Amino acid sequence: MTIPEFRASEHLHGVKYEIRGELARRADALERDGYEIIKLNIGNPGAFGFRMPETMRVAMVQNLHQADPYSHQKGIFQAREAVVMQQQTRGVLDVTADDVFIGNGVSELIMFTMRALLNPGDEVLVPSPDYPLWTASVVIHGATAVHYACPPERGFVPDPEEVKKLVTPRTRAIVVINPNNPTGAVYPRDVLAGLARIAEDHQLLMCADEIYDEMLYDGAQYVPMATLAKRTLCATFSGLSKIYRACGLRVGWVSFSGEKSRATEYLRALELLASLRLCSNVPGQFAVQTALGGTQSIYELTKPGGRLYETRRAILEACDKSKYMTVNAPKGAMYAFIRVDDKKIPGFDDQEFALRLLERERVLIAPGSSFNVPYRNHFRITLLPDARQMADVFGRIERVLAEYAEEAPQLRARQSLGGAA
Repeated sequence: MTIPEFRASEHLHGVKYEIRGELARRADALERDGYEIIKLNIGNPGAFGFRMPETMRVAMVQNLHQADPYSHQKGIFQAREAVVMQQQTRGVLDVTADDVFIGNGVSELIMFTMRALLNPGDEVLVPSPDYPLWTASVVIHGATAVHYACPPERGFVPDPEEVKKLVTPRTRAIVVINPNNPTGAVYPRDVLAGLARIAEDHQLLMCADEIYDEMLYDGAQYVPMATLAKRTLCATFSGLSKIYRACGLRVGWVSFSGEKSRATEYLRALELLASLRLCSNVPGQFAVQTALGGTQSIYELTKPGGRLYETRRAILEACDKSKYMTVNAPKGAMYAFIRVDDKKIPGFDDQEFALRLLERERVLIAPGSSFNVPYRNHFRITLLPDARQMADVFGRIERVLAEYAEEAPQLRARQSLGGAA
């Protein structure tokens, strides 16, 4: 008798998350063999010595005696009210504690918002490049992610007129990631206003992923989408993982503003999903009020002399000196999206390069094609190592690219023979 295999659900067909895919599994295997891997594939501050503010630790410890029971399905009141107050200081005045959901990180809340919204055949406008969880959260629910271009030649900033042409009767939402992961772009106000008008004109759910809101460089200005998208429902996502370097707490939130009167059924569906998982991590929720209301230590890291700023400077200098790499200077977030000159290295493939870099130089990066782009000559790295280590990393990357360049004439010859055949 043939024993059938356990097969994966068809809902997962087309769902990808290469940031923790085959390359990451190979890196884990190398670590088990005793090799030290520099992991630049994921924004994980604690792995590079960053720590959450001490006041957040104190807040959790002092309230630990209250953390045994489940909390309200939307989260503890103090945390939700802290999000409300932050939104009010930014000019978003129509959010109440009842409009805020605390989740096990923003990732869970992205899944919830899409699950409550989408039916098979629906469409969501998602940026390209994107943070791939957004595309996955659409596809896993039987809908279609329609990618709008944020091309390198425009500094990875979209054109609202092009985005508007992609709207169909099946479109349900538009996703905006600002400051952007993976590119570090920070969108100008007029671009955000144009995207907001599209959502308003077509009554789309505006999903504003703003978890890097305060992580800015060289005077870049972050504009909250909720201050612009007022005539439709706007969902603003943020959390403790990045600005507050507390990924392991798994505390994120989504707040709803704008046209809530026509979203009663949808918001109740979200509460149902939150109730089914009972509540999110309770101890970490006690850190939210202290985090949002206290000194914003992120500013010390992103100003000249700060660790993130100086690592960013090291990346810009390395790309300026490189024979093969260029980069649009990130204006926000904790990533750089590096371009490899595929004229100097014809046939360059980001996945193949990432594997070779891992095997030869023990550096793990995220290939650009992991972020739902049609080109294969980019890769993403984090800004988390210190400047000295990052300079060393770029020396390793340059060595591997030089190997590729030496192989390029042979590759051209093989391509020429293939064409002649």
